[in-house]
Amino acid sequence: MGLISGMVMGVMVGVAIMAGWSRVMVRRSRKRIAKAADIKVLGSLCRDDLRKLCGDNFPEWISFPQFEQVKWMNKHLSKLWPFVADAATAVVKESVEPLLDDYRPPGIQSLKFSKFSLGTVSPKIEGIRIQNLQPGQITMDIDFRWGGDPSIILAVDALVASLPIQLKDLQVYTVIRVIFQLSEEIPCISAVVVALLADPEPNIQYTLKAIGGSLTAVPGLSDMIDDTVNSIVSDMLQWPHRLVVPLGVNVDTSDLELKPQGRLSVTVVKATSLKNKELIGKSDPYVKLYVRPMFKVKTKVIDDNLNPEWNETFVLIVEDKETQSVIFEVYDEDRLQQDKRLGVAKLAVNNLEPEITREVTLKLLHSVDPPLKNRDTKDRGTLHLKVMYHPYTKEEQLEALEAEKRAIEERKRLKEAGIIGSTMDAVGGAASLVGSGVGLVGTGIVGGAGLVGSGIGAFGSSLGKAGKFMGKTVAGPFSMSRKNGSSSTAPQPDQPSA
Repeated sequence: MGLISGMVMGVMVGVAIMAGWSRVMVRRSRKRIAKAADIKVLGSLCRDDLRKLCGDNFPEWISFPQFEQVKWMNKHLSKLWPFVADAATAVVKESVEPLLDDYRPPGIQSLKFSKFSLGTVSPKIEGIRIQNLQPGQITMDIDFRWGGDPSIILAVDALVASLPIQLKDLQVYTVIRVIFQLSEEIPCISAVVVALLADPEPNIQYTLKAIGGSLTAVPGLSDMIDDTVNSIVSDMLQWPHRLVVPLGVNVDTSDLELKPQGRLSVTVVKATSLKNKELIGKSDPYVKLYVRPMFKVKTKVIDDNLNPEWNETFVLIVEDKETQSVIFEVYDEDRLQQDKRLGVAKLAVNNLEPEITREVTLKLLHSVDPPLKNRDTKDRGTLHLKVMYHPYTKEEQLEALEAEKRAIEERKRLKEAGIIGSTMDAVGGAASLVGSGVGLVGTGIVGGAGLVGSGIGAFGSSLGKAGKFMGKTVAGPFSMSRKNGSSSTAPQPDQPSA
């Protein structure tokens, strides 16, 4: 009897334990399902929705990465890279060599690739961000990293020597913006826009090594190549400048191409309390200013003065008011060696109200890098300016665009005639005048005062080097046409020099 009762009690206890365990498991499963549903809803909320829900109690550990990881793309890119590298090598070489010739600095007669290969190491895409910034367009920002092993040799033919230069240890860190213009016809994309975002600033690092010689054989050669690379990147690829690639026949890309938005009249009034760079006497300061590096203008030189007054007015073309800035560089002229920079300042165009003359005082700094990077806060003096921004009407915009195209043709003609050494240098020394909706800017050519004029504008300064007009439609394997874009100095009309 005792045995039977014990067995019954054991069964009852076992059943009770099993029933309790089953009930607990069901309850835990329901909680998991409810929690998963909550997490799914939470994951669909954006930052603003969470701030509305949480108020000031927004958890610090919650973050929203701007870029989504694409490990699958890197995996496939590594497999495709040998084929992509072979195809891209010919295209890049064909496209970049003409740019090297256009941006070639004075003192170098020829700058070409004697060997060019992208190597075997594929780039890495850290993340991709998709945005819908404009109707009918998809904007893709690609966080691009490449520590490659390319084999690149430049054949440099300078006035004093000729030697091959090898580019080693190439590293590229940048964010590439790709814009797809959508269409209603297959393949549903009519054009692609490619550019490098200015923030964060593209970072291109490399080492130059002379083959069978020394870089010192050509003084300043390393700096010349660095300046050429930086000029090409900043003036051609860095946003708002872009490459427009049509993907069909008779595709209208006019809305995608960069156009002049307005005219900026800048009067360089004076500088005060400049630092002296001379051992004997005082510095001989002048100011270079530009929106795009390829179209610099400069004031006259004031000898032996640390508080110079120029009162010179220049006209600069603005292509993207929201992102572009005017850079001011103050130099001390040195007739025996390279000019010394006394300081630099930056003025954002988006802070200016249209048609209002504004007096601005800028503090000269060591560089225009962000404060976290620029730790040199020594006092270098101040620069006093008067600025006024005039937005173009549609008619003025078209006139400015056509005048810029004629200006580039004129500069190419001057380069071919040997009057200027390169189309990349645009440093002048006389005031610019504003007029007739586009602007009057004068220029004279080094080695003889030239005057270029037309019904749109006239030029009269001292042109040492001219710039290249970019923001263009590129030609490539899709049978595309190459167009000129726009510049950031006032247009130079198409009329023979006097």
